[in-house]
Amino acid sequence: MYAVTDLVIGADGLPRCAWGASTPDYAVYHDREWGRPLHGDDALYERMTLEAFQSGLSWLTILRKRPAFRLAFDEFRIEKVAGYGEADVTRLLADAGIVRNRSKIEAAIANARVALDLPEGLSALLWSYAPPPRAARPESFAQVPALSPESTALAKALKKRGFRFVGPTTAYALMQATGMVDDHLAGCHVATAGQA
Repeated sequence: MYAVTDLVIGADGLPRCAWGASTPDYAVYHDREWGRPLHGDDALYERMTLEAFQSGLSWLTILRKRPAFRLAFDEFRIEKVAGYGEADVTRLLADAGIVRNRSKIEAAIANARVALDLPEGLSALLWSYAPPPRAARPESFAQVPALSPESTALAKALKKRGFRFVGPTTAYALMQATGMVDDHLAGCHVATAGQA
């Protein structure tokens, strides 16, 4: 059976992965987005960029700033962000609604340029590293890795192509967030409903 502390019954009576029950923002994200397959170059570029901005911060901070990020980064349209110049960097550094980190902002722009030039597209590249589904769901978060052989290989492939701020741990978080891996615990209502 699952670890009691890793699965929590919410106010709505539904069992959730504990982190997903910790705040209303997390509950919505956990139930509707996390672990569900996401495709499309711009959609995956957004998630990759936000995961990079999250490095060293709480995901909740990024989640709450996501509307401002979307506005600041032109809805994460790769072609638009790839055309950003120094004036855009200055604009973004002045935007209090987002995380104002020059290295991460410059990496987001550089990554858009690399993504724009991928012959196969970003979505196809990322999904080519998705592992096969697990035989069984994890029963506790102690069974959920911080990285995997696939995320390590993905990070290496991204770095080789010129992507920045996407190491093996960030790549694994991206895989979790976009449904390339499904780490909803056994007993979680999302897992029970077969939603991944």
